[in-house]
Amino acid sequence: MVTLRALVPDDAPALTRIYSGASVRHTTGKPLTLDQAQEKIRTALARAAEIPRAQWSWGIVATDEMIGLISLRRRTPTMGTLSYILREDTWGNGYATEAVKHVVAFAFTTAGLERLEAMHHPDNPASGRVLTKTGFTRTGTCDRRTDDGTTAAYQVYALPLPGAPLRR
Repeated sequence: MVTLRALVPDDAPALTRIYSGASVRHTTGKPLTLDQAQEKIRTALARAAEIPRAQWSWGIVATDEMIGLISLRRRTPTMGTLSYILREDTWGNGYATEAVKHVVAFAFTTAGLERLEAMHHPDNPASGRVLTKTGFTRTGTCDRRTDDGTTAAYQVYALPLPGAPLRR
């Protein structure tokens, strides 16, 4: 079972563990330093105070420790994007699926969104399975530039508010 909680400044060491090893292979490709983790937390806390609020970030907690980060960003008044990352040694336990379910419920109720989108690197099919298990439908691909200058066809997913049609 996972819970989500607001980030706090003391989360920086946990964030450096999350943003390391294989977990960053399909993100920046670089581990997060302690200074970068502290800045990421400061930014998340500042965005939490904005009105209207455009971004929410939560620590994913399991077995009494923070094992991941999940964020929801409002892109338009009715559409948001979802992203998440888990510490490599916690993969395969359903933690990401549980966390996404929590954020989907929040997005469609508290945040008042009508559509969510998410994407994953083509070499990370496990993330696609998480999205599918939580109700997202694959809608296509989006070419994204990688750190080495090449492009990768990221898999794109969408989830409309229950009862609304899926627009591609």
